[in-house]
Amino acid sequence: MARYQRCHQWKKFGLVQVKPLKHHTIPFKDEEHGGGGGEESRAFLLVVPPSSSYGYYYNNNKRTKLKLFTLLFLSFLSCSFILALHLFGCTSAFSLFYSFGGVNDCSVSDANAPLCGSISNGTICCDRSSHRSDICVMKGDVRTSSASSSVFLYSSKTTTHGFFNYVSSKVEEVNGDAEVELQHEKIKPYTRKWETSVMNTIDELDLVSKTENTAINHHCDVSHDVPAVFFSTGGYTGNVYHEFNDGILPLYITSQHLNKKVVFVILEYHNWWILKYGDILSRLSDYPVIDFSGDKRTHCFPEAIVGLRIHDELTIDSSLMSGNKSIVDFRNVLDRAYLPRINGLIQDEERKAKERQREKLSLSPSSEIMEEVQEEDQLIKKPKLVVLSRNGSRAITNEDLMVKMAEKIGFRIQVVRPDQTTELAKIYRALNSSDVLVGVHGAAMTHFLFMRPGSVFIQVIPLGTDWAAETYYGEPSRKLGLNYISYPILPIESSLYDKYDTSDPVLRDPESVNRKGWQYTKSIYLDGQKVRLNLRRFRKRLVRAYDCSINRNRHLRLQSQQ
Repeated sequence: MARYQRCHQWKKFGLVQVKPLKHHTIPFKDEEHGGGGGEESRAFLLVVPPSSSYGYYYNNNKRTKLKLFTLLFLSFLSCSFILALHLFGCTSAFSLFYSFGGVNDCSVSDANAPLCGSISNGTICCDRSSHRSDICVMKGDVRTSSASSSVFLYSSKTTTHGFFNYVSSKVEEVNGDAEVELQHEKIKPYTRKWETSVMNTIDELDLVSKTENTAINHHCDVSHDVPAVFFSTGGYTGNVYHEFNDGILPLYITSQHLNKKVVFVILEYHNWWILKYGDILSRLSDYPVIDFSGDKRTHCFPEAIVGLRIHDELTIDSSLMSGNKSIVDFRNVLDRAYLPRINGLIQDEERKAKERQREKLSLSPSSEIMEEVQEEDQLIKKPKLVVLSRNGSRAITNEDLMVKMAEKIGFRIQVVRPDQTTELAKIYRALNSSDVLVGVHGAAMTHFLFMRPGSVFIQVIPLGTDWAAETYYGEPSRKLGLNYISYPILPIESSLYDKYDTSDPVLRDPESVNRKGWQYTKSIYLDGQKVRLNLRRFRKRLVRAYDCSINRNRHLRLQSQQ
């Protein structure tokens, strides 16, 4: 069935055949947005079959020609309106045609407002224009049904504003009452829409609009007076890059305009994810999170946003945000989220430090204690360099020598080895107080988000990872306001140098190997190499970072004294 019906003009030897005005419906399936939901919409066309009983009107009859021209012109306008709505992104464009702006108002309030950003009551509007994610908005009497993986919207708009009557093709019987299905959408609320393999693992939701009189058959177990945001923590969750890029940042983008007056409803819920990101969630919502599949109660909301908006890799496009919020504003949210926990850690450390000093005073002369305190004060004044250390693939095999060299330059060093069990607040504290971050390209580089704008980020780039290193971490870190320094290694600094001949494309032309497919990139360049830094060459980056940090800290001190 075609996506839309074309309007035709019938001409034959200067004659036009017409039929008295009579509407016929021609059903079609919305292949782009329905996705097999069985929903049918109906376009109304003027059907003009050949029949001698209606006669012929010759062109020399000017009055008849005028009427025919007007009829054809109006038909053309109607078809153009339908086609334009279909092409410009509103899932329910044809319902818009029926209601003339009533049932599914997908209009936006300004040029920067997102599609479906402002809709009328009793409406489902879906924005499927992005290649990264779909997002649907439901407004009105919204009710969950985890048993059927559905979210229902009950609407009184079974008829339109006196133009056309909408008659659904699907009617269900519930407790003896007829439920008329007005609209049916399907959505997988995860932000990697283009990646079929992972999207096949994401739970799908049915979003269904039904007649309001049937809502009495579906009571509310829990009534909420704030909107809900539905999203999935499935897919690549478990990798810190994907947890931030595909989840936490899009969640902020989608919900920040609600000022914490929102309930998060999670598909493929994980207790560990809630524990790991609870501090951040508490800064985005004042309400407990709902496990969609695990909570069998019917939750009712005045509005629901299903799916998350995403702009780009680990960043925010402020031109698309309410109040022009940016990635720096997101980082400020992280500051507020982790500050209570960090303050607790600092208090514990200060208490333990005082206990150690008391023990030393009882065993050593006070002069020695004073010398140690002075040494600590001098150390604190040095720029702080954090090394995000890797084990296994892409590890720096001479990391200990690099650390000693950095100490000689003048840095105080903290080596952090994060894993799945490391508390994020501790990583945040280390990087938030740092002046320079050094690490090898990989998911752990996502933690550059924890650094203060103006700090220095040095990314060591193994062979074959240049594009990914720049796209996923280099460019986003600059948008955060970091001083980004890249260090692409030479073939001789890679462990692959000992495995392949110097003329092999793996060493000589990594891009040609990458073009063979992701499996080659992953097995050879991501999983199959380690790094041994040329310390003389790398030292230049460290000296540059040191000078930048000294100048920045001096400038900050002068500002604080003014």
